[in-house]
Amino acid sequence: GEIRYFVKEFEEKRGLRELRVLENLKNAIFETNEHVLPKCEQAMHDNLNEAFKRLQAANDMIHRLQEREHEERKLQADKLMAREEKRVAHWEEFMKEQQNKRAEVDEEHRKAMERLKEQYSEMEKELAKYVSF
Repeated sequence: GEIRYFVKEFEEKRGLRELRVLENLKNAIFETNEHVLPKCEQAMHDNLNEAFKRLQAANDMIHRLQEREHEERKLQADKLMAREEKRVAHWEEFMKEQQNKRAEVDEEHRKAMERLKEQYSEMEKELAKYVSF
């Protein structure tokens, strides 16, 4: 009988101990659900909002930088194109000048050849006069 009484008392104490553990666990869960979890959610929400704002500001800054870089590249490309067009125009002008100078030199050469032909023709006529004697 003593053993049964001991076992019964042991089971009652064990049951009360488990009941206290379960009650403490229930209280901890309630505390977590009612107080800790809302605080964590609020802190997370606040931090996410702040992080989102910072990311948005960084994104805006990057976008402005990209716009400036794009404008600078376009400006450089336009300048390069203008220089290329100017160089082509100068080259065409230079080639026209060279053609004109060549035409002038060719004309001077032709006239000089004509003068020389006339001069030699005159000299042959003069020489022919002296050979007849």
